[in-house]
Amino acid sequence: MQTDQARQDQIARGRFVVISHDCGGCHGGLTNPAAIGWLDGMRDTINDVFHIGPFVTRPKNLTPDNATGTGRFTERQIFNALRFGLRPEETPDVEITSTVPGQGNFPLHPHYLAPPMPWDAWRHMPDQDLWAIAAYLKQGLKPSKNKVPDSDGPPDFWASAYTAQKIGTYPAQPYPTVNEKR
Repeated sequence: MQTDQARQDQIARGRFVVISHDCGGCHGGLTNPAAIGWLDGMRDTINDVFHIGPFVTRPKNLTPDNATGTGRFTERQIFNALRFGLRPEETPDVEITSTVPGQGNFPLHPHYLAPPMPWDAWRHMPDQDLWAIAAYLKQGLKPSKNKVPDSDGPPDFWASAYTAQKIGTYPAQPYPTVNEKR
């Protein structure tokens, strides 16, 4: 069990990672946690959407509001979203030990976060940073009620975009690979 100081340090680390990785650039507030709409999702329905082929994706509310944000998700579900790209609303609160569908609690038919969420890069971050982000989103933010319309998505929920051939393996292949020199 964490001490209060350890928890506050973890939340502060999560805040640093969220700011330095510009989560607010899409989810609201840019890099200013004092900004109106900080991390509460898309507000401008014309400029804040992303067009991915014929689909439209919309940045979600990341504040811990139970009705419109991440309040109904556990820190584990947020961690799994960042590590494995799994939509928290469709992924149970379980430890995932494999990236193979149907093995190690990895869903047989995964529903992934929509592009342009860069989870495929974030998945290589240290566990402690991903847990810190989850702690900050759950415990370090005030809830903000902002209902963002659901994103459009193809029937396979982006699964074809996230094959190991396209995004690499997790963990990454050991150094050096065929494209690197010692």
